[in-house]
Amino acid sequence: MRNWHGERIWYGADYNPEQWPEETWAEDVELMRRAGVNLVSVGIFSWALLEPAPGRFEFGWLDRALDLLHDGGINVDLATATASPPPWLAHRHPETLPRRADGTILWPGGRQAYCPSSPVFRERSLALVEAVAGRYADHPAVVMWHVSNELGCHNVHCYCDVSAEAFRRWLRERYGDLDALNAAWGTAFWSQRYHDWAEVNPPRSAPTFANPTQQLDFLRFSSDEQRAQLRAEREVLTRLTTQPVTTNFMIGTGIKYLDYHSWAADVDLVSNDHYLTAADPQPQLGLALAADHTRGVAGGDPWLLMEHSTSAVNWQPRNVAKTPGQLRRNSLAHVARGADGVLFFQWRASRAGAEKFHSALVPHAGPDTKVFREVCRLGADLQALAEVRGSRVDADVAILFDYEAWWGAELDSHPSVDVTYADRLTALHGALWRAGVTADVVHPSTDLSRYRLVLVPTLYLVRDADADALRRYVEAGGSALVTYFSGIVDEHDHIRLGGYPGAFRDLLGVRTEEFFPLRAGESVRLDDGATADVWTEWLHAEGAEVLAAYADGPLPGVPALTRQAVGAGAAWYLGTRLDDAGTDRLVARLLTEAGVRPAATAPEGVEVVRRRSGDRSWLFVINHTDTEARLAVAGAELLGGGRCDGELVVSAGEVAVVREETRARPA
Repeated sequence: MRNWHGERIWYGADYNPEQWPEETWAEDVELMRRAGVNLVSVGIFSWALLEPAPGRFEFGWLDRALDLLHDGGINVDLATATASPPPWLAHRHPETLPRRADGTILWPGGRQAYCPSSPVFRERSLALVEAVAGRYADHPAVVMWHVSNELGCHNVHCYCDVSAEAFRRWLRERYGDLDALNAAWGTAFWSQRYHDWAEVNPPRSAPTFANPTQQLDFLRFSSDEQRAQLRAEREVLTRLTTQPVTTNFMIGTGIKYLDYHSWAADVDLVSNDHYLTAADPQPQLGLALAADHTRGVAGGDPWLLMEHSTSAVNWQPRNVAKTPGQLRRNSLAHVARGADGVLFFQWRASRAGAEKFHSALVPHAGPDTKVFREVCRLGADLQALAEVRGSRVDADVAILFDYEAWWGAELDSHPSVDVTYADRLTALHGALWRAGVTADVVHPSTDLSRYRLVLVPTLYLVRDADADALRRYVEAGGSALVTYFSGIVDEHDHIRLGGYPGAFRDLLGVRTEEFFPLRAGESVRLDDGATADVWTEWLHAEGAEVLAAYADGPLPGVPALTRQAVGAGAAWYLGTRLDDAGTDRLVARLLTEAGVRPAATAPEGVEVVRRRSGDRSWLFVINHTDTEARLAVAGAELLGGGRCDGELVVSAGEVAVVREETRARPA
């Protein structure tokens, strides 16, 4: 892997000089220096300007922009510019346009109007990469390469004939022959057996539920097609350049159909884009989950926050502005959870186009603004935090996450539409956040031996090898919690027979004979005082200890929460959807049994995360409340000067980072 670390934490934004008169560029560089910016992403949406006609390239404006940035001491993450094809491509090759499942063509006028399987798009895009990389491989400003942009954000699925043929090729490679395909797809049901590969299509609009394994395989194929574009561009860059290569992932609970765990090997550094959801009353929890998941995709290594916003975005129904101090809290929360770079979309707010109301480092009102003053303050913060670069985040808890399990769990014709994959993921992660405990969000195939506790929310689809790995982890002394609708099917979306939860039945010492989903608005009580809704099941404890049972509802007296000792460890099962208070109590119980302690004891609403490098550690304390917070932090220095002897005081809405005394990590 090519090294991507600089001497400081990276700080900057997407920079689009082509949107502005050249007389603006010198002011941009001066303001960047004033703000402490040291890295900008350039050229992301510039294909139509770089190649105004097939094979005719115009690089003069980009030459001048890169030279100016270099002279100003600003490094560049140079894009391959393939993120959105120019109008001439669709005009000359309309077969490159993507189609929805119902056959609707998606036309140019927005962005990403291309079929990811199109050989014409692949040929033209790689020709552009060759030209850009060949010209700027040795430019002194370029320290990093940026493949495309948010691959698959708007065109992840295409159902055109070109995609259909590519899907058949993908299936041939996966299954080898039609007998294996028919077995995997269960085509004996509903007279779906295929006798010729030409009969196989993507799951286009159908009279009723499409074959679920066909749907699942098409989702796998679609993620792989987007990954293939990343790999094709990466191959060109690897051949022509020496700088590290990345692309911006979109890891979070809003982007579902790209399997980033499988993509991580194709980049030199994991980068992520993250935006708050305006309707979320506690957006700091979603931010923490996305950052912890990004770190998990990166294998625990530091990663780069490629995009977030200084204030409001433009693409939500109600675009709420960030309150004073929120920009700083959001940014430093990402750093706390492993980011070694903080970038935004974008440098200067656009005058025209679909994102003209999206916030930027330099707003429409100019630098004499709340936003730009906060941008400058953050730049100073990140300079003071340079020593944190390269350190890793302390995490004794893992949460298992699998994109394929997400896809499978939310296919149609399931027991309850109210069972969604992200629901228990966010609930359990939120309980850990409130307890002051940091978790790595990792793929089920990850080595779990370093963790004291593993949480397994709604892992509907699981492979035998991953289920066996969890069993070995528990036998070796680990603690694990598995929630309902986990272990139900294999990788082909075939039910694991013999009783639920299938793959985990023996590990947990339970057997469910029937699901009893609840009606909308219906709830049940447990005999330990907890309240639950959405889901119950007819569960038998077959070796497990019953810790709580239903006190009412359709299954009074039936177990709802169990625990089984397995080897040197313990396996817990939760067969219902606890409310937040019940989830918090359960997680606290699990943490105590597993011996997991918070990074520091903090008041409610105060986020605490520790990063560590060798025997050095740094404690990030982020006060999300409107009152002063006090924490016991003995003998630690504040980064930027000062000491906190015995007690750290963090003002309302502020952030403190302390360099802790040298010490060995607790056993």
